[in-house]
Amino acid sequence: MRTYLTLLEELDRRRRGNCLAAYAPYERQAEFHAAGATNRERLFMAGNQLGKTRAGGAEWAMHLTGRYPGWWVGRMFHRPVRLWAAGVTGEGTRDNPQRVLVGPPQQQGEWGTGMIPADAIADTVMGRGAPGALDSVVVRWGGGADIQAGESVLSFKSYEKGREKWQGETLHGVWFDEEPPLDIYSEGLTRTNATDGITIVTFTPLLGMSDVVLRFLSAEAVQGLGSSPPQGGGEVAAQRPERGPS
Repeated sequence: MRTYLTLLEELDRRRRGNCLAAYAPYERQAEFHAAGATNRERLFMAGNQLGKTRAGGAEWAMHLTGRYPGWWVGRMFHRPVRLWAAGVTGEGTRDNPQRVLVGPPQQQGEWGTGMIPADAIADTVMGRGAPGALDSVVVRWGGGADIQAGESVLSFKSYEKGREKWQGETLHGVWFDEEPPLDIYSEGLTRTNATDGITIVTFTPLLGMSDVVLRFLSAEAVQGLGSSPPQGGGEVAAQRPERGPS
């Protein structure tokens, strides 16, 4: 019995330390991921608690680790990447994208139970703002067992710091969790130009038909949505056509 319980505990530990392996997207999430094969900019707009941040976290974990499942047909990177994940405030970034990617912010012993597998987290750098907030994570990319091909870097940002804090870096991707101001979005997109990288946006449109929302929607889609954000099960996945590097 002790051996059996020990095996169960080990299985649970491995499962909790590799949530990415268990990720199975529902239809709208799968459409959002697949659109990355042909679109640099993507939007997943849906009501609350419908898996937007989970989808963003799963995709970011795949790019950071190079661990793409057999069903994956979206954008793929064949080398280590530099990515940003951002929210409105430092606390919001900590409690949403950081939590989904790494694990509970206030429980460091649980880091590795998010979408980035525990064995892929090489190092973490603490931030200077909200308690438990991370500045960045170094992620093992590729390889297997004791052989690793390289390291990716994930950094966490917030909109409240202003556009100037978004300048200078060259990135493979920026994830906006919650709707950003247009100047922040444009600055983040610029960071990906040199790499032909990607931007993804996941949010419930509380600001109505803002400039960022309108970048992704056709005139017909705008008329269909009206001025009210989707509630309950209402959801929209949209993207902008591939433009190529600028």
